[in-house]
Amino acid sequence: MISLEELVRKVDDIPVFPHTVTKIINLTDNPDSSIDDIEKEILMDSSLTARVLRMANSAYYGVQRKISTVSDAVILLGFQAVKSMVLSATVSKIMAKELPGYGFQRDALWKQSLAAAICARLIARKARYSKPDQAYIAGLLRDIGKVILDYYLTEQYKSIIEMVDSQNISFVEAEEKILGYNHGEIGAKIAEKWNLPQELVEAIAHHHDPEAEVINPKLVAITHVADAIVMMVGIHLGSDGLSYGFSSQAMEILGLDEFMLQDIMSELVNILADEELIS
Repeated sequence: MISLEELVRKVDDIPVFPHTVTKIINLTDNPDSSIDDIEKEILMDSSLTARVLRMANSAYYGVQRKISTVSDAVILLGFQAVKSMVLSATVSKIMAKELPGYGFQRDALWKQSLAAAICARLIARKARYSKPDQAYIAGLLRDIGKVILDYYLTEQYKSIIEMVDSQNISFVEAEEKILGYNHGEIGAKIAEKWNLPQELVEAIAHHHDPEAEVINPKLVAITHVADAIVMMVGIHLGSDGLSYGFSSQAMEILGLDEFMLQDIMSELVNILADEELIS
């Protein structure tokens, strides 16, 4: 059995962000950065340039005129939305793989993660959280640890699935019983390697444990609720898509009730249908 420490060392196999991506992330986090600084870096990557322009011209932003320059797109979207998009473009290559241990076909984890990111942003707005794009990133990356665990622990997952079936416990509980750790903890190690803020590291680590002592309980609560909603709606469920529920403490932290959850679910399904993430 591989220990957490050994697995963390293997996290070194996860690629670091390309220089351009790292530079854009740093610029968007720096209040002294200019739009020209960010435009210059984005233009160095043709695929990122296309994504930024496509996002700015999407129906979501409802702009009447055509956005044709990166600088105009950055003004419209804002620095944090640009950072979210850049991170999405980068991690999509990692999360789009088939994960047989979790029962995910190719692209399934990626599409589910996009759904969780969109849901987290909706929850953030409903809960009046001041950083909806930070919530988007937390939702997007909450299950990044599954990529590592699936790759290195394929055999152990047979035992985990058997335990889930035989003992009627959650996948996370079975991970912890058999491995001694869960995918959230590994995901947090990846986030640390990528030098993401500690708030995001904690949201990934504790998205199944929102009662944990953290520096930003609201972000953790948003990530937890987004994860549970995506599972309840049934978006690209893998082997771990059962036995999910909402933490009452998370709901209290966010000021959400059953009717608000229903509104969020309904809006999420509509958005996902428009984005062709569900049929």
